[in-house]
Amino acid sequence: MLLVLFLACVYAAVVLRCWLAWRKIPLTIPSGEAPPVLFSVIVPVRNEARNIVSLLQDLERQQYPMSHFEVLVVDDHSDDATPALVRQFQAQTQLDLHLLLLSDFSGKRQKKAAVETGVLHARGSWIACTDGDCRVPPHWLATFNQIRHQQNPKFISGPVTYALVTTLWQRLQALEFSALIGMGAASLALQKPTMCNGANLAYEKEAFLAVEGFKGNEQVPSGDDEFLLHKIHRRFPGQITFAKAKEALVQTPPAASLTQFLHQRIRWASKWRHYDTYFSQVLALVVVGGNLAVLGTLLAALAGYWPWWFLGIVLTTKMGADTLLLQQVLSLFGKKHLLSWLWLLQLVYVPYMVFTAVLGLRGQYLWKGRELRTA
Repeated sequence: MLLVLFLACVYAAVVLRCWLAWRKIPLTIPSGEAPPVLFSVIVPVRNEARNIVSLLQDLERQQYPMSHFEVLVVDDHSDDATPALVRQFQAQTQLDLHLLLLSDFSGKRQKKAAVETGVLHARGSWIACTDGDCRVPPHWLATFNQIRHQQNPKFISGPVTYALVTTLWQRLQALEFSALIGMGAASLALQKPTMCNGANLAYEKEAFLAVEGFKGNEQVPSGDDEFLLHKIHRRFPGQITFAKAKEALVQTPPAASLTQFLHQRIRWASKWRHYDTYFSQVLALVVVGGNLAVLGTLLAALAGYWPWWFLGIVLTTKMGADTLLLQQVLSLFGKKHLLSWLWLLQLVYVPYMVFTAVLGLRGQYLWKGRELRTA
């Protein structure tokens, strides 16, 4: 019992540290006072015919001088009408819009190659990245520019939330995803970066080139976001930050099915064993330990070995810390109502976490119509 209580308390202490770190991140409100720099918006896409036009329309509505940003859509061998739709949009927009096809570059495949190709063709001194199925707010670039001007970072991680959260399945996804975003943001504030999301990033082009992009982790199909974050942090310590701003909040659709959800999470989990940052590994172990403490206590109580009041103590310890952090994150996202489903997420989270962690070690998953494997 003492070991289980210890694991729960360690988990709560780490989450509370993240809660304090989140609260100290300054809230950014774009004011227009920052002189504009040239941004190159890179959008790696594969089979996004259903979504790409909506994203391009969002970029067309940016409250940022159109003369100071370009958009590079980099197509990763799409099987649908994505390239044709981009060309059609090019013909009638005032955006400085470019379409690059990885099929025109020998041996180039997958998202890292798409991002790297975009960076090498970018004219801007700053790179902003999002995905083809995302929606970006009107002040997205202006917020990045404000943070760039005020804080002088090399790398900015932005907030991401799920759009169209209406079903119970979508609510649970959004709640878990919000916790990941919050923990990642807090780790940046602590200057011990763990996670970020490639759907909402900005970084200095020279910083990308200085760390040689994705060199050294090419064998991992995913990780265009987090491996780059870790490399830039090592090269430029103290120059990473999080965009804590509703005006920078990017929306992405939740997984449409359980199969798609599991493959996405396996893809994320497959990166963990390739992390070379101490804090990332410790944080993963703490999260596993805290959740196993709850599961072990529940099973022991059901079997009659431990009293139910002890399960109440363990749950209160863990969920109390979770609630404090999630209240802050969900408030920024405008989704505080999701907190009422935290108890249900707790029940299903442990078996899901163990399942995805084990399959993540295998490193095999389906993504965008491809069967991929992490070396």
